[in-house]
Amino acid sequence: GLLLQEMTMAGLHELRFTEEKPLLRGQDTDLENSDVFLSAVDTDWKEHDIETPYGLLHVVIRGSPKGNRPAILTYHDVGLNHKLCFNTFFNYEDMQEITKHFVVCHVDAPGQQAGASQFPQGYQYPSMDQLAAMLPSVVQHFGFKYVIGIGVGAGAYVLAKFALIFPDLVEGLVLMNIDPNGKGWIDWAASKLSGLTSTLPDMVLSHLFSQEELVNNTELVQSYRQQISSVVNQFNLQLFLNMYNSRRDLDINRPGTVPNAKTLRCPVMLVVGDNAPAEEGVVECNSKLDPTNTTFLKMADSGGLPQVTQVSNPQFPQSTGCYPAAVRAHPEVCAGVCSASSVDGARPRACTHSESTEAMGQINHTMEVSC
Repeated sequence: GLLLQEMTMAGLHELRFTEEKPLLRGQDTDLENSDVFLSAVDTDWKEHDIETPYGLLHVVIRGSPKGNRPAILTYHDVGLNHKLCFNTFFNYEDMQEITKHFVVCHVDAPGQQAGASQFPQGYQYPSMDQLAAMLPSVVQHFGFKYVIGIGVGAGAYVLAKFALIFPDLVEGLVLMNIDPNGKGWIDWAASKLSGLTSTLPDMVLSHLFSQEELVNNTELVQSYRQQISSVVNQFNLQLFLNMYNSRRDLDINRPGTVPNAKTLRCPVMLVVGDNAPAEEGVVECNSKLDPTNTTFLKMADSGGLPQVTQVSNPQFPQSTGCYPAAVRAHPEVCAGVCSASSVDGARPRACTHSESTEAMGQINHTMEVSC
C-alpha cells in the first residue's frame, strides 16, 4: 500500500497572515445573478491573503482541519478564478454531501481573483514551477496534513507539479483537462500569431471550449466571455496565460518505461470530455502514469468544462450528477471521502486497481460515462 509520511516543511519562508474576511452576501452581484455559475453565497467562506516565497496568494476557505481528514484544495484554469471554475460544481448537491465533512480550500492564481489589483509593468509572473512551490505555504498556514487536489487545465498542471515536488503533502488528485506537454515551436508561433489577430477573451475561450462548443453552445460561451472580460483583470490574465503557454513538459513517465522514471505517487483520476480541446493531452498524460493507481474518466458527449456542463447544461440534466457520482465512486482518489474510516478521522489505506506488480503497464482503468 501507499504510505505517506508526515510532511516536512523545512526551508519554507515564515508566513505572514495579512487578511481574513468573510464573503458577505451582496458581493460580486454579477456572479450571483448568473444562471451559469450558480454563485450561492455562504458566510462560512473566508478570504485570506497568504504570503509565499513568490508573492501573495488569494485563498478562500470553508471549515477547519479535523483530525487526519485531508483538505480539498482546488486550482482553476487560465481565464478563470475559483468562482468561475468551481462554484457550479461545489454548489451541486452531491458534492455538498462530500464537502460538508471536509475543509475546502480554493486557491486563486496570483492576480486572478475578482477585484485583484493590476500588477505593475515589468512584473515577472511566477513560473509554473513557482506556482506549484507556493502551495506548501498554504498547507502550512492552515495546518493541513495533506490535501486532495482538484485542478482544471492550467490548475491541473500546477497541482501535478505540486504533487511531484511535494508528494507527501498530496493524498490524491482529480485532474481535469490536463496537458502534460509544453508548447513546441510551431505551437508557440501559432499562439503568437493568434494573439495578433484575436482578443484575449477569444484566446481563452478557444483554450476552454472546443470549436463545436464555440459555435453551438452560444449561451454558455457568451456567459463565460462576459465573465472573463469583466471579472478577471485583463493585464494579469495575459501574464498568467503567457506563463502557462511557456510551460515545459511535465517530467513524468510510466514506471518501467525509462530508467529512474518519475511519476505521480498518489492515486489520480484524469477527467476529460470527449469533445474537449484537451482530450489528446489527457490521453497522453494517462499513458505516462502508473496504471495501477490511475483512473481515466472520459465524459461522453461532453465539452471542455465537464465540472460546469455536467451540472448546468440542459443536455446534461442535473439529476444525473454523473461527475460527482464518479468521484464518489473512487475512494482511491477521494481518500475515503465516503468511507466511515475517513469521516471518523482514521486515514485509510490507499487503494489501487491492482496489487500485482506484474500488472504494471498492462492494466489501465478507463471509464466512459454517457449522461
